[in-house]
Amino acid sequence: MNYDSLDALAMADLVRRGEVAPDHFVKEARARIEALNPVLNAVVHHFPDEASATPEGLFAGVPLLLKDTGVPIKDRPITSGTRLHKDVVSPADSTLGTRLRNAGFTFLGRTNTPELALSFTTEGLFHGVAKNPWDLTRTPGGSSGGAAAAVAAGIMPLTQCSDGAGSIRVPAAHCGVFGLKPSRLRNPSGPSIAEGVGGMSTLHAISRTVRDSAALLDVTHGADIGDPWGSPPVEGSFLDAVSRPPRALKIGMEVTGDADCRAAVEAAAKLCEELGHHIEIAPPAYDRDAVKRAWVMIAAVNIARGTRNLAKAKGIADPLAVMEPVNAEWVLKGEAISGTDYLGAIDALHQSSRAMGRYFSDYDIYLSPTTAEIAPKLGHLAGTGLGVDAFFDRFWGHAPLTAVFNASGCPAMSVPLHWTEADIPVGVHFGAAFGAEALLFSLAGQLEIARPWAARRPNIAKVTA
Repeated sequence: MNYDSLDALAMADLVRRGEVAPDHFVKEARARIEALNPVLNAVVHHFPDEASATPEGLFAGVPLLLKDTGVPIKDRPITSGTRLHKDVVSPADSTLGTRLRNAGFTFLGRTNTPELALSFTTEGLFHGVAKNPWDLTRTPGGSSGGAAAAVAAGIMPLTQCSDGAGSIRVPAAHCGVFGLKPSRLRNPSGPSIAEGVGGMSTLHAISRTVRDSAALLDVTHGADIGDPWGSPPVEGSFLDAVSRPPRALKIGMEVTGDADCRAAVEAAAKLCEELGHHIEIAPPAYDRDAVKRAWVMIAAVNIARGTRNLAKAKGIADPLAVMEPVNAEWVLKGEAISGTDYLGAIDALHQSSRAMGRYFSDYDIYLSPTTAEIAPKLGHLAGTGLGVDAFFDRFWGHAPLTAVFNASGCPAMSVPLHWTEADIPVGVHFGAAFGAEALLFSLAGQLEIARPWAARRPNIAKVTA
């Protein structure tokens, strides 16, 4: 059987039926990492002796890469892309790590992420530059850039990721793969932390197929003991939703960005109309400047607190000296923010939740470009030589419409429906009401049938020539 033609569920089915050895796909994935990682720099930690602990799990026999932040695994490194976390090894599995083990995955390592996962490009000084397999001169996005590159290049059928402002969806868009950010804390962040970045960071995955993403969420979702938030209960399974076409949907549309991104969303709107959905130009009415200010303020305070706490635990006298200058400046910015200003930023998130709730009372889906520009050349989004305000303006301008879904807690996905004439992927963004992941999966399954993308792969031999 052809590794490239199989998604994770198909691999697990072959293992379950005894048609291949239990470690068949794990060996193939390791061989692909060895062959392609020197070019892509997608994988930064390798787990050579990890084995599946649960051969009966839904994904038994399937290899999995974890992002280098967010999901601790017992006795394995997790460095969050920064020299500050060098030599950090997790003492125990996180809740999500345990659920992934119980699903039968074999962990092969961790994927590249920028320092502290704070960029829409993966060009950190600690682990180096990750490259887009469609064009090695371009970024694969961030902060889950290594994860998206590994899926797009055919190393993995899916990878574990996280999304605090668009960090699943932006790399998925730039690498021509599927990425869904679930509702706030649909997947738990515990037990060591209750929430990430004021509840804006959410754990899930990037995948080649929609059904892999849905099946994964089926085995990982659900509240942890003591979670401060709760997503609405789920009726049925997310996997079932993929094969259940949605009713005719009322879709509000926003067209913005460069010519390629505008063309992508306009083509997606036309496709949705052909599928029986109703499209209106109708951007959601929320305070965009307030969301931007709140995100950077909340992120800054969280970065500052985490940096100082880790430095104290490791006995590092001057943690800023080992950080990238732009992020060191972000720490200082966070330490200058007052408690009242931080509370005001939290209130801005709540206001965005109200605004998006009102929007989704009128519309089933919000359609827009995932990013305002196609994957830029390496260096364009990097923080080298920029102050934190200039860096953040460039960061936000690259994907100005994704973070409201982190602020409001609503789910959203990037779907690979478009490529430029130069064969560069362009993602299309779909969002839905809080707790409505099943609706997104239903729509994504319908779009995947209408415009299948899983077989469309970059020619690695061509781009490395």
